[in-house]
Amino acid sequence: MKTKNIEHTVLIRATPQEIYDGLMNEKKHAQFTGDTAKIRAKAGAAFSCYGGYITGITLELKPGKRIVQAWRTQGWPEGHYSIVTFALAKKSGGRTQLCFTQVGVPANDYAKKYHGWREHYWQPLKRFLEK
Repeated sequence: MKTKNIEHTVLIRATPQEIYDGLMNEKKHAQFTGDTAKIRAKAGAAFSCYGGYITGITLELKPGKRIVQAWRTQGWPEGHYSIVTFALAKKSGGRTQLCFTQVGVPANDYAKKYHGWREHYWQPLKRFLEK
């Protein structure tokens, strides 16, 4: 199966810890996405977001700095996971730079996921944290 990688860099007016909490706290995640999430901020823990559309396992956590997850979505070939990394760096003016990569996205789903991260994660996360 042919795969592609996604890379996004986003500036958010929030602290690295606030962004980390938004992504790893199931209540906050559900608030900004508007859908259910089951997340435990623990390496080795399974998670699901968007009512089970996204599932995976958290591989590595450095609070306020880095999240690495094995991540898949409904409709992908059975057993296929991509690796997502959220790297957080504090910037001037109360902002944080979020460097995101997703390695191993099935090529036939790349465009949908590329735009989906912007529409379903970065835009609502910014609205949630920058109010």
